[in-house]
Amino acid sequence: MELPPGTLEAFCLYLARTSALVVSSPLFGMQTGFAGWKVAMIFAVSFLLYGVGGEPLNHSPAPVEFGCLVLREVLIGIFLGFTLQAVLVAVRVGGEMIGQDMGFNMATVVDPNTGTATPVIAQIYEVFFFLMFLALNGHQLILQSLQASFERAPVGKLELSGSLAWTAQSLFSQTFAAGIAFAAPVMILLFIASLLVGILARFVPQLNVMDVGYSIRIGIGLLAMLVTAPFLAPALTGLHRHVIGGIDGVLDALGG
Repeated sequence: MELPPGTLEAFCLYLARTSALVVSSPLFGMQTGFAGWKVAMIFAVSFLLYGVGGEPLNHSPAPVEFGCLVLREVLIGIFLGFTLQAVLVAVRVGGEMIGQDMGFNMATVVDPNTGTATPVIAQIYEVFFFLMFLALNGHQLILQSLQASFERAPVGKLELSGSLAWTAQSLFSQTFAAGIAFAAPVMILLFIASLLVGILARFVPQLNVMDVGYSIRIGIGLLAMLVTAPFLAPALTGLHRHVIGGIDGVLDALGG
């Protein structure tokens, strides 16, 4: 069976965009190499999406033109993965700010996704975020956004919206503010604890603040995380809305 001209080139472009999304999205892991299951998923998703709405290219591109087309698909896939990465940075910033005030940033664990050391508190909040994201079918949202991107920005064109950079900048600033708001309740309690330790050291000079201060901040920080645990659900739901809004913004920018 002979394939129509342009079929293989179009499918390779589908593979390029899907690969960039899978590699750049923290939901699928951030290892630099390609695991076997990743390769299988990329080929399966690309084959499914191409079978549903893909069309062969209307011409056979030259090697230089085809390289530019592949680069365009990689950039689009990276931008789609950047939306989830930006929200994850907000969660990580909030967790590291809390851990810094508690003195827990000296205790780190190796993140199996990145292979780097991550503060314990930040790792806890990241786990909660991913559990919430999967519970709200976030993995389906990522795949749906990939399918929508092929409709709004079909393969085989060298066009790339100039508003993508502004969309990324706006998304990052919004998610950074959301990360600060996410950690605000615990940060306020830890700030009050630091004031109390300072007042205690002022009235009791014999007290060793370095020994007592860390223990008090860690205890109050853990207590604050326990007390504010019921508020994690609406906070994480708000971050999920940021993911949806960021993906919609990227898709709108791709659609021109």
